[in-house]
Amino acid sequence: MLVGSYNPFDQLTISALISAIPILLFLICLTVLKMKGITTALLNLVVTFLLAFFIFDLSFGNSFGSVVQGIIQGIVPIGFIIVMAVWLYKISVNSGKFDVLRSSIAGISHDQRIQLLLIGFCFNAFLEGAAGFGVPIAICAVLLMSLGFGPLQAAMLCLIANGASGAFGAIGIPVGIIDSFNLEGGISSVDVSKMSALTLPFINMTIPFLMIWLIDGFKGIKETMPAILVTGLTYAISQIIFTVFIGPELADIVPPILAMGALVLLCRKWEPKKLFFLAGHDLEYEKNTVWDIIKAWSPFYLLTFFILIWSLPSFKNLFAEGGILNFSVIQFTIPFSEIPISLDIVSATGTAIFIAAIVTILTTHHINFSTSGQLLGDALKEFWIPIIMICAIIGIAKLMTYGGMTMALGEAVAKTGSAFPFLSPILGWIGVFMTGSVVNNNTLFSPIQASAGNMMATNSTLLVSANTVGGVMAKLVSPQSIAIATAAVGERGKEAELTKLTLKYSLGLLVFVCIWTFILSFIV
Repeated sequence: MLVGSYNPFDQLTISALISAIPILLFLICLTVLKMKGITTALLNLVVTFLLAFFIFDLSFGNSFGSVVQGIIQGIVPIGFIIVMAVWLYKISVNSGKFDVLRSSIAGISHDQRIQLLLIGFCFNAFLEGAAGFGVPIAICAVLLMSLGFGPLQAAMLCLIANGASGAFGAIGIPVGIIDSFNLEGGISSVDVSKMSALTLPFINMTIPFLMIWLIDGFKGIKETMPAILVTGLTYAISQIIFTVFIGPELADIVPPILAMGALVLLCRKWEPKKLFFLAGHDLEYEKNTVWDIIKAWSPFYLLTFFILIWSLPSFKNLFAEGGILNFSVIQFTIPFSEIPISLDIVSATGTAIFIAAIVTILTTHHINFSTSGQLLGDALKEFWIPIIMICAIIGIAKLMTYGGMTMALGEAVAKTGSAFPFLSPILGWIGVFMTGSVVNNNTLFSPIQASAGNMMATNSTLLVSANTVGGVMAKLVSPQSIAIATAAVGERGKEAELTKLTLKYSLGLLVFVCIWTFILSFIV
């Protein structure tokens, strides 16, 4: 916060209501006025800039710097990651690997409900754990489209599935970052990880049922019950083990692999009595050798391998102060402002994906660098508008943070007394809706949650956990997620339609988290 007070009216309720305008404006523009995402984001950026400058007294230099910081962070790391992930996917398609990959999924089961569990739920969760930042939505939505799912349908299903894995994305950073905050009561990331095991298993078990219901109703649930239970239970139980006994880092890496493996083993002995096809008939698939299938999946092996290396603490330490690669980090303060910038391109996740793409090109006979360059250009053409939208959204989040608006919202909710445990997840939902990131949400609101818990003699770890889990429910409708999803499936401009499809499920899951957190506040 770079203003003297987050309460310019000396009435916290009024200051909080004014602070909520950007959030309400986003929802109204997308769901009621049905405006395009880019128009909504740019309009909201102007409104938030005026609120921060004129009402919350954020200096012009810092207001301008907030927007510049949003643009830079929207391009690196987020835009960089998305474009590299889509480029890797296009290389896979152009080289013919993607067709073999699609056939390998069908080889496990031709039933599209099972394929949805394999790709939409399990592989989605794995990519969230390995990469995060929109990569699972971008890749898995396109995979589902190739299997016969409709564009917006695939995007909606992947966004909903992300509700089961968003808390521990990108090697558990959303929870792991809590250790850097020195929260009141000495709350650690391990404490929050353990506490999340009281809530997330219910979400993890619900989402596979919900996904199947969305494409085939209760009949589909009945016919695929063994597959749903095997997938959901394997994922939920193994994640409990990791979050309680090990920590957040691998909670979205190993459980989805185990769930996918369990589902594959089940499908060797069982299949639904009636196969389900969205188009009413099966798609045509080619038969491939085991070696062809292994090679087809190689881009994603490489993606995982390099991202895991880039996520190692020993690798990150190379770029820290005193590290041998620290010289590659560009740091400066935005002119006429107090806002710092740190550009760390070499250690960015996008660079790991870039190297995975280069290795894929070098090891694939059917594609060359010339063709790959054209594919990279195609990816940039497809995503430049969504990236501008993401830059605007992050600019809005920065204006709200530096202008004290997020603090006003947080303090207003924290002063609700005994009702706060019920409202605690809503604060997290607001944080992720505006920033598109559970990491940023925890950075903003975890200190407020911890302080409120101490003041009310409520378990502070529960509230910080609720901030995380409630925030994950906003990933279904966050404008940043919506922008990535619509662009990935080729439906840019239909952000309002996709938001309308996912909003009720986001709010429904949020209500459950609110009620359950309130109940837990009397128990733990």
